[in-house]
Amino acid sequence: MTLGAAAAALAPHRLRVLGGLHPGPEDGLPDRIATLLLIGPEPVGFWAHVRATPEFADGRPDPLDRWSRRTIGRAACALGGKAYFPFGGPPWHPFIGWAKRSGQAWESPVGLLVHAEAGLMVSYRGAIGLTAAVDLPAAAARPCDGCAGQPCRAACPVGALTPARYDVPACRTFVRGPEGGDCRDLGCAVRRACPLSQSWGRDPAQSAFHMAAFARG
Repeated sequence: MTLGAAAAALAPHRLRVLGGLHPGPEDGLPDRIATLLLIGPEPVGFWAHVRATPEFADGRPDPLDRWSRRTIGRAACALGGKAYFPFGGPPWHPFIGWAKRSGQAWESPVGLLVHAEAGLMVSYRGAIGLTAAVDLPAAAARPCDGCAGQPCRAACPVGALTPARYDVPACRTFVRGPEGGDCRDLGCAVRRACPLSQSWGRDPAQSAFHMAAFARG
């Protein structure tokens, strides 16, 4: 098993490997799992692809989660592995801890995860645990350390998400209101302020989908 084989299995679904780790006892996985691959959307083409799938046409709740479970689950089976998901708990799998252990994601100045390529637009739809020890890329450098001005710090229009705090009720109230249209329709202003996020190319409609779910509470 190689990282390239995993990438090839995910590519038709507009998914990619966003990092990986060789688990230890602290990761809460069975001993047989030698490699864990963290899976997320490709920045370009993902949303149009997933919106055309059966889960988004059947009128049932949680179409993206159901699509993720079906698609990543089948990819895991094809690779001889097991799928794990950041939803469906409790219990919850420690995706934030796994991401930090991958050497490709870190805590940003505002507390959200920041990824070496995706910036603050990083999202994980699932993970695949493999019994083979797959060679993984070397750890990247934390991008925030060289980010001039760190614009995420002051980007929230209502000061709800700052280095000092994340006031979830204030954020949700703003997004629901008439002045929150920019964040509601294009995605969180803090996430969009990250220079890496701006170069990631994520479809604003995807961000709007997640913001609508957040606003519903």
